[in-house]
Amino acid sequence: MSLSDKAALRLRSFPILAGGLLLTALAGCQVRPLYSDGPTGSTSVALASIEISEADDRVEQEVRNALIFLASRGAGEPVNPQYHLALNVSHRTMGVLFDTTDNDRDDDDAGAGRIVVKADYNLTKTATGETVRAGNRTAVALVDFPQQEFAKVRAIRDGENRAAKELAEIIGADIASALGR
Repeated sequence: MSLSDKAALRLRSFPILAGGLLLTALAGCQVRPLYSDGPTGSTSVALASIEISEADDRVEQEVRNALIFLASRGAGEPVNPQYHLALNVSHRTMGVLFDTTDNDRDDDDAGAGRIVVKADYNLTKTATGETVRAGNRTAVALVDFPQQEFAKVRAIRDGENRAAKELAEIIGADIASALGR
């Protein structure tokens, strides 16, 4: 066998070797539905057994209510919880666009704004106190600020509700992925 024959053999065997390495690497990957049965049992059953800490304000209560509904599929809070979710929610409203076209006015009124709702959470097993998942997430809702004061207050409340619901869905998916492992 000549030197050129050995080089040609190596070039022909390279794609086979690369394919084998790729298949070996992909063998460890798995894709399955978020709420399917995992190695620890049913994710839906585990989600339904989560107790969520009491809320301190209206926005935190909105996040808590949405999480309870998502976790239990509308069945309410569990009687004998296996997990405890400590939840701390903060929110803030800020203007992002200022109308400076009206020169007769001394103040700048925000024409648009954003509501930022943040949550720190810690999911622990009730029996052992072991942390299953901890993290922080943020949701943003954009709002328009009308000139009428009541409409502005209502727009802020609607934006807080939208951001709270979005935040609950993000946290719920994060917790479901942790319980599904």
